[in-house]
Amino acid sequence: MQVTTFAKKHPWEVGILAAVAVLYVPLIIHWCDGWLNKSISIEHEYFSHGLIGLPFAAYIAWIGRDRWHDLPDRFNPIGAVCLGLSIAFYASHIWDFVNLSFPLTLLGLVLCLKGVPGMKLLGFPLVLVALASPNNIPYLLAPYTLPLQKFIAGTAGLLLSQSGIDVEVRGILLYVNDRIVEVAPYCAGLKMLFTTLYVSLMLLFWTGATESRKTIVAFLLSAVALSVTVNIVRNTLLTYFHGSGNEAMFHWLHESWGGDMMSAIMLLLLIPILNGLEWLRHRFTGPDMTAEL
Repeated sequence: MQVTTFAKKHPWEVGILAAVAVLYVPLIIHWCDGWLNKSISIEHEYFSHGLIGLPFAAYIAWIGRDRWHDLPDRFNPIGAVCLGLSIAFYASHIWDFVNLSFPLTLLGLVLCLKGVPGMKLLGFPLVLVALASPNNIPYLLAPYTLPLQKFIAGTAGLLLSQSGIDVEVRGILLYVNDRIVEVAPYCAGLKMLFTTLYVSLMLLFWTGATESRKTIVAFLLSAVALSVTVNIVRNTLLTYFHGSGNEAMFHWLHESWGGDMMSAIMLLLLIPILNGLEWLRHRFTGPDMTAEL
């Protein structure tokens, strides 16, 4: 009913949304299919958090529609530049450019219609869309993950040796019973880290905890620590399963839904962590100091 009323009151905006949908719904369906069925490139799998982020961004934009219409129409020339770039990217037929044309199109439309105030109003949904648009940044970061790979391998080796398992660590390689497990760049936890930070941003916005800078910093640092810890546990288990010849459990945790289950549990743990930080903030600062943090 609300959608029908909105369409009657704002037919031209519905027309713009329809044009954007014609251009980009097939692309988004391609993303979602690749994320769900793991049929997309490894780098683009890193953005599977878009499965929850894109609907959340659309929801935030929808509930802010009244404030959007209260803003005066204001054209910003930067919006035209963004739209020009998005058209060029879309017409290039280069996947990464086509993907990035989506957030550019949305940003360009917002700036052309409402200017900077509109961008401020829809800033967070635009950030969620941009961070969920697949690109090759994970590929560019992979060569710089070697210190993290070595740290994960060394910690996993320490945990296994403390459990009485004969393990040898050589750089990013772990040897157990003459079997080798490599902590490869794509096993260094970047995907898990991306997803953790993305969901952390959503939780901060949803709970209104963004009013406290200390809470934001503490929560994001806690999220990074949690992600790295869970990834160490995952690599430790993978090494143990492979070294003991338990290939069924190895594949379950490495390629099947075992890894997804571990990630889901980790993301759920973010909720009590944020609640605990908020409790500490109110406990030691009091409600009257909220605006000063």
